[in-house]
Amino acid sequence: MVRLAILGSTGSIGTQALDVVSRHRDEFSVTALAARSNGELLNRQVKDFQVKYAVLTRPKDGFVPESGAEWGFSDEAMSDLCALPDVDAVLVSVVGIAGLPLVLAAIEHGKKVLLANKEALVTGGKLVMDAAKRKNVSLLPVDSEHSAIFQCIQGNPNKNPCGIVLTASGGPFRTFTKEQIKNATVEQALRHPNWSMGSKITIDSASMVNKALEVIEAKWLFSMEPKDIQVVVHPESIVHSGVKFHDGATLVQMGLPDMRVPIAYAMSYPERLPEVSAPLDLTKFGTLHFEQPDFEKFPALGLVYPVLKTGGNAPVLFNGANEEAVSAVLQKRLPFYAIADVLSETLERVPVQEISCIEQVYEADRLARAVAKAIISDKY
Repeated sequence: MVRLAILGSTGSIGTQALDVVSRHRDEFSVTALAARSNGELLNRQVKDFQVKYAVLTRPKDGFVPESGAEWGFSDEAMSDLCALPDVDAVLVSVVGIAGLPLVLAAIEHGKKVLLANKEALVTGGKLVMDAAKRKNVSLLPVDSEHSAIFQCIQGNPNKNPCGIVLTASGGPFRTFTKEQIKNATVEQALRHPNWSMGSKITIDSASMVNKALEVIEAKWLFSMEPKDIQVVVHPESIVHSGVKFHDGATLVQMGLPDMRVPIAYAMSYPERLPEVSAPLDLTKFGTLHFEQPDFEKFPALGLVYPVLKTGGNAPVLFNGANEEAVSAVLQKRLPFYAIADVLSETLERVPVQEISCIEQVYEADRLARAVAKAIISDKY
């Protein structure tokens, strides 16, 4: 019986994780749940899964907590869930850099980390990986692409891959011209063709910033040089990613676009749970397509390789500026096409510095957000 804490339980990943638990209650129990503001759904989850501890960090006026659980109402209370003795694994599925301290807290308390927050590695990659090694803690990827890579490597545990194939759907604007993207609306950006996700990650997918963040995440998870991480656009989202070997072989993991599969694999690793998703019937798909990404239409993706080459605080700046830009797009204060311009100018304005502690991560994030806000205010 694996005892879980799910941080971000009311979001897309959290609700699907609980769906997996509901089908396999003999394998998992839920000790703790945490969310930001959806108190109504969190209350139902607490009741349905008989949760001992619950946290709502931004409760709305009039919220009444479900009786039977011990409640907290702060970011610190969410972090404290990582220290509970009756928790074996922590699923971190909160959005943005807020996931970094939670991942570090879970590692520090010796918990297995089910990682559905890529920003923790984007902003604090070396800090997180060093801490996991020091505490001998497993970091299991939940992103479908990184789970696919992880699964392929399991078939060759003693044969390190020489490269990674990171697939991308291309998002809602794959077939748009550059001019059409320049005139794209927020509503169009939020219509992802294959996946149902939260608004922030859906905008990131439309700009392909999400794939840029995944390149950084892959670098840390799999100790891979940036030049050996190839992004391939695959609109059907059937091939979820793969690995290359020195003999010319490429192994890929395939399946229907269903996030419950990578979630369940991380939860049950090294075992596989039955009946998580419908099986893939390749005959129903016929032709699968693969394309080079268009860096002119999606310039934000092109920024990631120089960002990784620069290192230091550059990935933190990239992420912080993007979080501000996406927030402005969702509030219709910034046109969608301008996200990459905000990222590029922020990287130019803020000096490069090394990162050796979490305080430096937060300072770089603060600077990036301040500069990005100024750019958005001044130019748009």
